Amino acid sequence: MLWSSHSSFLRSIMMTAVLLLAGGTIAWAGSLQDLRASGALGESSSGYAVARNPSAAAEVAAVNKKRKAVYAKKASAQGVSVEQVGKVYAAEILKKLPAGTWIQNQQGQWTQK
Repeated sequence: MLWSSHSSFLRSIMMTAVLLLAGGTIAWAGSLQDLRASGALGESSSGYAVARNPSAAAEVAAVNKKRKAVYAKKASAQGVSVEQVGKVYAAEILKKLPAGTWIQNQQGQWTQK
């Protein structure tokens, strides 16, 4: 029973992650991709974007606001923490990032994919 519930949770998270990365981000996808490519924006292991340059701060705030809303909704529905959901999304986001994207680990260190 626990495994079935856990599998359902992960499937639900992954489906929403796909929507978040694809259709759910259409309004700001071009800008997000441009900022990633320039190195002004990176992705963290927590599931949130990080401004690596002050010029990306407004875009990062908008992206993270949308992500947090999605994470909170999923967390509430699944009875888990927002942080847990963010970490699951982070894994999916990181898989789909293009080479060269900056990634911040849990210790705050940056590496390029």
